[in-house]
Amino acid sequence: MESVKLIECPRDAMQGIVPFIPTDLKVAYLNTLLQVGFDTIDIGSFVSPKAIPQLADTAEVLARIDRTGSRSKLLVIVANERGAEEAVKQESVTYLGYPFSISETFQQRNTNTSIEGSWGRIARIAELTRAAGKELVVYISMAFGNPYGDPWNADVALRWTERLVKELGVRIIALSDTVGVARPVDITSMFAALIPALPEAEFGAHLHSSPENWPAKTQAAWDAGCRRFDGAIKGYGGCPMAEDELVGNLQMELFVRNLEERGIRTGLDLAQLERAVQQAAVVFPA
Repeated sequence: MESVKLIECPRDAMQGIVPFIPTDLKVAYLNTLLQVGFDTIDIGSFVSPKAIPQLADTAEVLARIDRTGSRSKLLVIVANERGAEEAVKQESVTYLGYPFSISETFQQRNTNTSIEGSWGRIARIAELTRAAGKELVVYISMAFGNPYGDPWNADVALRWTERLVKELGVRIIALSDTVGVARPVDITSMFAALIPALPEAEFGAHLHSSPENWPAKTQAAWDAGCRRFDGAIKGYGGCPMAEDELVGNLQMELFVRNLEERGIRTGLDLAQLERAVQQAAVVFPA
């Protein structure tokens, strides 16, 4: 029986919501998620509170959550060296995630620097992460296309991912469908090109999708060899820095049900997952 690695992303679900979600409510929700059994929880970010005010309380959240009995590892997003310096101080954090875009336009919008500028930044973040005994996860933003007309293809993605692996020692790379434009054929071709080329790296899928197209997208990634998937309960989320209407995340509970029906091991506590789904209706606005 095959298994899959699931990464729940409440950070991505929350970041674009304007009304501030009270810290007490976040902590209660995250405590529920910590008992579901996800491999990793993308729990918050250390970025400018002006850019993402919803997550300005990440340090407080990390200090207050209860990890007793949880096997889930924690990931936080950073966008520059200052954020990385704060993130590596967090003892409970295993992974720092950095969004590296192969779209020049989106790299500017998301991190206020060019792709080349982002490369210098991520090289320094990799050093900080390694020195702190933590691991860097790189998200290849706009991996399957972009709304700006910037060039993208498997060759472009391979050029950068190969440098990330060979020069910086990155071992986990998530290909991101940032604004939900990916076609299944593009997902298949991208993973089919990158996974065999860099067998020492673990490739994941961070797919933004609608309730109608997530089955085809996830199946395309699975068929091409991907066994690591990001998602968010209820499908909330999207990238507010893309300046487009938010496109939700892969709806985790539906994907889990699909995997279980296919006999694929998720290792999750399904009863606890259902409790998290019910609690999400309180945390997130309708």
